[in-house]
Amino acid sequence: MKLISFNVNGIRAAAKKGLLESIQELNPDIMGFQETKATEVQVREVLFGLDYHIYAFSAEKLGYSGTAVISKKEALSVQYGIGIPEHDDQGRAITCEFEDFYFLNVYVPNSGNELVRLPYRKTWDEALLNYIKELEKKKPVVYCGDLNVAHREIDIKNAASNYNKTAGYTQDEIDGMDNYLNSGLVDTFRTLHPEVVKYSWWSFRMNARARNIGWRIDYFLVSENLMPRVKEAFILNEVEGSDHCPVGIIME
Repeated sequence: MKLISFNVNGIRAAAKKGLLESIQELNPDIMGFQETKATEVQVREVLFGLDYHIYAFSAEKLGYSGTAVISKKEALSVQYGIGIPEHDDQGRAITCEFEDFYFLNVYVPNSGNELVRLPYRKTWDEALLNYIKELEKKKPVVYCGDLNVAHREIDIKNAASNYNKTAGYTQDEIDGMDNYLNSGLVDTFRTLHPEVVKYSWWSFRMNARARNIGWRIDYFLVSENLMPRVKEAFILNEVEGSDHCPVGIIME
C-alpha cells in the first residue's frame, strides 16, 4: 500500500504544473493534499476523471489553507476537523477511517512572520495530539502532512541562523514534535533513514530549490504498533509543481 502526502500550494495552480500526471505516475492507494486553497467543488473539478474517492475540507476564508484526501478504497467514515471550532474553520484536518487504521491528513498552522502565531501554534499542537490519542483508543493512526517544523538540525540546511528566529524552527515547535514522538508516534523517514539529508520544502527565493537549501517539514508519523508494517519511507524531490515535494511510505 502506497501512501503519499503533498502540500500543493494551491491545487488549481498545481494542476497547471502537472499534478494530475504526477498522481497517475505515483499511483498512490491514498494521498493527502495540504494547502489546497480551494472549495470542495473546486477540488473535485481539478481531480475529475481520477479513479479515486475524493474528500475535501476548505477554510471559511476563500483561497486559504484547505486539505483533501483521495483514496482507491472508500473510507469507512470521514471526519472534517478535530472537533474544536477555533481550529476547524481553517480546513486543516481530514480523518479517513479504513479497516486497519485512521489516515489523518493535516496542514499544521505556520507560526508566521515574527512568530506572531506561535502561541496559537502551540495550542494547535496540543489539541491535535489529544485528538490523535483519542483516535488511537480505537485504531492505530497514520498521521501525515505539512507539519511546519524541521525537527532536528539534519532536517534544515541553515539550522543556526534560523533557530528561534524563523517559523518552523523554534524550540517551542521542536518541543511540539518531541511530544508527538514521546507519545508513541514514529517519524517513519528518520527511523528508516537516520543519516539521510533530504528536504521537502524550499523557499521560492534565491534559487533555493536548485541549490537544495531546504527544510524537511512534511512527514508521515505512525502509531508505534504500525511501524513494523512500514517497509519504506521516501521523499520525492524530483516531483515539482509546488514549493514542497511529495513524501510517502509503503505499508504492508
